[in-house]
Amino acid sequence: MEITREAIREGLARARYITTDAVETVLFLALTLEKPLLIEGPAGAGKTEIGKVLAETLHGELIRLQCYEGLDEAKALYEWNYQKQLLRIQADRDQGLSGEEVTQHAFAREYLLERPLLRAISTPRRSVLLIDEVDKADEEFEAFLLELLSDFQVTIPELGTVRATHRPVVVLTSNRARELSEALKRRCFYLWLDFPGAEKEREIVALKVPELDARLQEHVARFVNALRKLDLHKAPSIAETLDWARALRALQIRELNAAAVRQTLNVVLKHEEDLRKADSKLSALIGAATK
Repeated sequence: MEITREAIREGLARARYITTDAVETVLFLALTLEKPLLIEGPAGAGKTEIGKVLAETLHGELIRLQCYEGLDEAKALYEWNYQKQLLRIQADRDQGLSGEEVTQHAFAREYLLERPLLRAISTPRRSVLLIDEVDKADEEFEAFLLELLSDFQVTIPELGTVRATHRPVVVLTSNRARELSEALKRRCFYLWLDFPGAEKEREIVALKVPELDARLQEHVARFVNALRKLDLHKAPSIAETLDWARALRALQIRELNAAAVRQTLNVVLKHEEDLRKADSKLSALIGAATK
């Protein structure tokens, strides 16, 4: 597809992703100038969804690398299939092949296990590489990413250098569990993605749960928006808002009152202390939602 702002807007609409001019602009620039996009914001605000929707919009493969503490190059880049290599070595030795021939056969491409990063630069068509929660990875892994994102090539000692045929679209997400390096940020366009306001979240609920009564869609969005203003252990995600809307629909609840909220609040809040805190302020929360 031709990369224009209108094409981005239409693609996001087809993927049923409600967004803003700021998001559309940074996506357009990241695609046009072929720069990685770093998205930071609270957990559950929709950062990962942007990567998924972008792959759908571009009709490209989504390749996802979920980061975690202790993630290393082998898990993210490639590994050798040692079991199959040993079988091949044994078979070659049984046939009396030389040591050089045995080594050459054992380290052929067919025994290479591609992990997300290698797959993203070796795939024959353009892909979207989603590096999710990069802040959970160690600083050493972040330094390795810098090199990869600069050159989009990887050297495998036994096979040589693999260069990207098509540079992948790269989306990195971070919940700010730790501060990322300035070097990484310099290489990326930046987007801060916060929770939507009540009106924007009402639009999301209306799009994703259209069978819910319109008045209740609005009250759900306002209630969750008010919840997030409390000092909670974990603020409700957009996905949990949608789960709640579907739960209310399934239970045929037509209005938010204390009984209905207490019956279903555990769909939105997943920590006991958050449930207690919300229950203590239930009248004010319902009032803010239904005013």
